[in-house]
Amino acid sequence: MSSSIEISAVINTRNESESLKKCLHSLKGFADEIIVVDMHSSDDSQKIADKYGAKIYPYKWMKVVEPARNFGISKATGKWIILLDPDEILPTSLKQELKKITYRTDVDYVKIPRKNIIFNKWIRHSNSWPDYLIRFFKKGHVKWLKEVHSQPEVNGNGINLLDSEKLAIRHYNYNSINSFIYKALRYASVKADEQIALDYKLKTSDFLLRPVQEFNSRFFASEGYKDGLHGLLFSILQSISIELIYLKIWEKQGFQDKPLPKESFVSASQETVYEYSYWFTRYFSKEYTGNFVKKIFVSIRHRFDRLTKNF
Repeated sequence: MSSSIEISAVINTRNESESLKKCLHSLKGFADEIIVVDMHSSDDSQKIADKYGAKIYPYKWMKVVEPARNFGISKATGKWIILLDPDEILPTSLKQELKKITYRTDVDYVKIPRKNIIFNKWIRHSNSWPDYLIRFFKKGHVKWLKEVHSQPEVNGNGINLLDSEKLAIRHYNYNSINSFIYKALRYASVKADEQIALDYKLKTSDFLLRPVQEFNSRFFASEGYKDGLHGLLFSILQSISIELIYLKIWEKQGFQDKPLPKESFVSASQETVYEYSYWFTRYFSKEYTGNFVKKIFVSIRHRFDRLTKNF
């Protein structure tokens, strides 16, 4: 049977009936076999998967999806595997390109760009594009680690597809603030457990500096401001998700009551102000090149922050 199956699709589900139908529909004419690993859904996910002829395998619910991915891959019988989340779909142009790759003997895995549609808008900056992921590969050449959002282990030769919208997986990531907060809390809990297992010691800067660094990385360094209001609010939400990780560590450690050293708080606060000032100055210089007076004023303010910060 395995010799007649060229491409297997592997999808992991848990209460994904609203998006699963579109995902499965996009696999028509592409996947010879569909594997759905369902983690005890209470909605119609299994019925929808069955309607599309998928092979359904139950799997215990876990906070991370990576072990379930490996389980699904082990059940696939195709030479090639396309791995998708239920809220992702394959456009026709991408399917055509991947079909061509199956005839090549020099490729074992493919990094595919992903078009993240967040709050009904394609986010082209904010460190969200091209968002390359290994999602198409020969069986036996890719294995996921147990850590959440970890990069898989690979062996063999890989290629990157062109960072073109036509060759990108479409990812309908968040459709509400509630969905973002729900996922952020779940991932924060997982990351907190990982850090606690490593005996991580909380620092004042974790609560002040790290969220601001995440915002700066998204909004300034990755030009999230070019995504408009979506870019600003998405960067803010991502910084909150980082804050939640350290709040979860604190919670899991029993809300330990510790003194707040003045030196530690002042140092973390000044470093936070300086980092934001640094990136804002770069942004201002780039976006307001014609206003010489304002550029001088912002530059002086940044130098003042640099001179007065205390490590």
